Amino acid sequence: MKVSPKDCLNHQYMTVKPLRSDLLKYLQKHNLKNKFDKQIALFIQDPRYPSLNTERLEPKVLKIYSFRIDRKYRAIFIFISPEEIEVIVINDHYQ
Repeated sequence: MKVSPKDCLNHQYMTVKPLRSDLLKYLQKHNLKNKFDKQIALFIQDPRYPSLNTERLEPKVLKIYSFRIDRKYRAIFIFISPEEIEVIVINDHYQ
């Protein structure tokens, strides 16, 4: 049975692949580690938690998503499985 990305976001409990070292350095450089940890904890419990503002990015066919770290930064992620994501980029939402 094929699982759609929409179904993935409906899972009650998610897991997150450990961050790559470059992403950890980015979080530290921009003083985002605590904010990211808070948001990822919310995401694990409920990927649709309102403050995350989780969204599917364009073009939708690529199946890439993002959630808000704060007003300026977002974490870009993909689904590895219906219950697991990998954060692939952390960026300034306005650049």
